[in-house]
Amino acid sequence: MSAFSERIYEVVKLIPCGRVMSYGQVARLAGNPRGARAVGFALHRNPQPGVIPCHRVVFRGGSLAPGFAFGGPDEQRQLLEAEGVGFTEDGRVDMEKFGMF
Repeated sequence: MSAFSERIYEVVKLIPCGRVMSYGQVARLAGNPRGARAVGFALHRNPQPGVIPCHRVVFRGGSLAPGFAFGGPDEQRQLLEAEGVGFTEDGRVDMEKFGMF
């Protein structure tokens, strides 16, 4: 595992229940502001599902990942809703209320 992947996992572990962060935000905090795509690859290989809450990472506009590795976007939405995360009428996470920044 690369050092960048390890930093990604550490950042994602810091996202509290009921909040989300975008791939770009995770990349920036992990030390590579242009590494959003690498964040997606790392989370797809999440070595500790349940410990590393990859379901809390979404696209910057609040869209869910169509390739969510642990059950698809419907599962990602269910996990987020169970934590109290709200969605807009068009199915995106309300980033104003539930985003970290």
